[in-house]
Amino acid sequence: MDINYELYKVFYYVASSLSFSEASKKLFISQSAVSQSIKTLERKLEQPLFIRSTKKVQLTPAGKVLLKHVEPAMNLIARGEGQLLDASNLGLGQLHIGASDTICRYFLVPFFKEFHKKFPNVPIKVTNGTSINCVDLLSQGKVDLIVTNFPNSHLNPSYLQKTVANFNDVFVANPDYFNLTQKEISFEELKHYPLMMLERKSTTSEFLHKQFLQHQLELLPEIELSSNDLLIDMAKIGLGIAFVPDYCVKDSSELFILNTKEKMPTRQMVASVNTSLPLSPSTKAFLDLLPTVEN
Repeated sequence: MDINYELYKVFYYVASSLSFSEASKKLFISQSAVSQSIKTLERKLEQPLFIRSTKKVQLTPAGKVLLKHVEPAMNLIARGEGQLLDASNLGLGQLHIGASDTICRYFLVPFFKEFHKKFPNVPIKVTNGTSINCVDLLSQGKVDLIVTNFPNSHLNPSYLQKTVANFNDVFVANPDYFNLTQKEISFEELKHYPLMMLERKSTTSEFLHKQFLQHQLELLPEIELSSNDLLIDMAKIGLGIAFVPDYCVKDSSELFILNTKEKMPTRQMVASVNTSLPLSPSTKAFLDLLPTVEN
């Protein structure tokens, strides 16, 4: 089907903003031109792509399917343009990384520093999100590289590049509020305490729920948050027992690690790229800085 690329470009901007007026501003064309382009594309594809109303614009099922294919293509073109326009950096264009705030703070910052020292003219852009959200960003071509917790049920196995760290998850509490420092405690007993953990859309939450299910136990946390640092702060003031990666609390003198009867499997931190897209020089350079560890 011979359809002008510009029609897909207009579709992408409308679908991304769900607004004809916003798309017209970003494309520097009139709103009527945007509307006409969408009508032309719908006619060529022989199906509606948007549900239009006076209050809002929504994608039809066909529009949602088309966006899943158009969005990665648009991101790939933008990546290619960026690499070609960055000749001043000796072939290294902007480095765009996706990672959780926890991984950025406790693991990636020293490597950002090293990369910046080595390539001071290469901009580093970081998008924070859960490990699951980061996989979506990578699949859509919105980032060059992600560093994520593993296992990650959403991660395409072919995207995996290297294991960069091993870690264990632990339950931590303030001894002034929970007299458990000398006790081995089971998951069954833990259920009777106020447990605090990351929200369900995280790999850490998936992991802990799976561990409890393997022992025929239902996990019902008292508090679910989006930040490990906030969980640690909550644990310090005695609001509950927090479940966090061990590297987040290695320097904490206010918390102790509970000794659980059921031992937690070791997890990994992995660096991944979208193998269906070209590997940029800046991405390769950053990957080379990251350590490789045995699982």
